[in-house]
Amino acid sequence: MDKPQMISRDNISFEHPSFPLVISSSVGVNPGFERLHWHDALEVNHIRQGSGFYLINGHKLEFQEGDLILINSDDLHRAFESDNLVMDILMFDPSILAVDLRYDPELMRPFREMGESFSNLVSREHGVHEELRKLFVRMMKEFEAKQDSYLSIIRSDLVRFLALTNRHLMLPNPTHNLLKQRNMHVLKEVIHTMETSLAYPWTLQELADLAHLSPSRFSTLFTQAVGTSPLNYLIQLRLTAAIHLLDKSNDKIIMIADQCGFRNLSNFNRLFKQYVGVSPSEYRMKD
Repeated sequence: MDKPQMISRDNISFEHPSFPLVISSSVGVNPGFERLHWHDALEVNHIRQGSGFYLINGHKLEFQEGDLILINSDDLHRAFESDNLVMDILMFDPSILAVDLRYDPELMRPFREMGESFSNLVSREHGVHEELRKLFVRMMKEFEAKQDSYLSIIRSDLVRFLALTNRHLMLPNPTHNLLKQRNMHVLKEVIHTMETSLAYPWTLQELADLAHLSPSRFSTLFTQAVGTSPLNYLIQLRLTAAIHLLDKSNDKIIMIADQCGFRNLSNFNRLFKQYVGVSPSEYRMKD
């Protein structure tokens, strides 16, 4: 088998190429966030409602209403909903702060040292949390209203948000994430291969061979990073692909099952109903 390529980054679409920042909301966890993913953009989440947890570079991070979460570029992450989750999501490219970085080179330090000197989570108990939350909400309202000079106001608030983060949120005892440094690139390669070869009948041994690890070691690292075993995650990827094909194509269900790596139709129907709540035929007939 050919050597796997690095898992592809997600491409973030910005309304203004000259001002690469976007703010959106998600009710529950949308399919793009359910899968393990990464991107160039820096990300800040505001938990407007509910609770859940993230897996970020193998670290489980529980969150609840009001919390703020910072995610660095290239970090592998995956979101899970626990209860009635609504998230507001800000993504931006640091190039919009090029001028500010000339005067404050440490402005991006919280992202640069995320997971080590800075925590991904800004909880409601932290003294600076409420000011950061208000800045986030104000940026979101400006982005939605798009009144005169709204980009300047958002940029100004973002600079203050990052400056306060840098000033107040450095951890007293920095940590060192060995999983991130030594193994995340290997997992990215394997996950990319899984995503691009869903129909192949993967075994745990074959996936471990791609990572040049023993099956037990590979399974431990994968489960730590992704939150489930390699073969169970493969099933989730296949079912997500099947949902897409049921929505977008007129192919017969048995053909879709085969394209997504399910050799047994009854097994596909059982897993689909377990994962989605209805059978493939019932899903296709939905309004």
